[in-house]
Amino acid sequence: MFDLNLPKYEAKIIRRNEKHYIWDCLRRRYIALTPEEWVRQHFVHYLIEYKSYPAALLANEVSLRLHGMSRRCDTVLYDREVRPRMIIEYKAPHIPVTQQVFDQICRYNFVLQVDYLIVSNGLEHYCCRLDYKENNYTFLPQIPAFSELGVKLSSAAGDVK
Repeated sequence: MFDLNLPKYEAKIIRRNEKHYIWDCLRRRYIALTPEEWVRQHFVHYLIEYKSYPAALLANEVSLRLHGMSRRCDTVLYDREVRPRMIIEYKAPHIPVTQQVFDQICRYNFVLQVDYLIVSNGLEHYCCRLDYKENNYTFLPQIPAFSELGVKLSSAAGDVK
C-alpha cells in the first residue's frame, strides 16, 4: 500500500476472492483493505502504541443520525462513561485535507459534542481542541497523548484523570 507519515506496524493482511483484507483490532475482524482503511489502521495503532490510548475506549465506524440521515464517524474515542470525547476522520493519502473535510467532521460533532477533532490522510494530521465556553477552537501542534486529554479512566471514587 502507501507509505504514510505514521509509524509502521505489522499489519495482518489476507487475501480472499481476489480482494485484500486487513485486521481491525477494534472491530476484531478483517475489513476490506482500501487506501482509507490503510490510514485508519495505521492511525489507530499509532494512538494505541505511541500515544497510550486504551483500545477499549476507541471504536471504528460509529453510526449516528444527522438531519434524519445515517452517517458514520471513522473513529470515536469515549470516556469510561461512554461519552464521546474525540472524533477522528480519515481520508485516503491522495485526498487532500481541505475545509470540506473539516466541515464533514464538524457536522458529526453537532451530534456528539466532543472535545477534540482529528483529521488525517495518513500524510497530514490535524488536531483541534474545542472550547464550548469560549465558543472557539485551537489547533494543536501535535496529536496529544491520552494522558493529556483529561479523559476519565474510572467512574469509581478517586477518579483518575
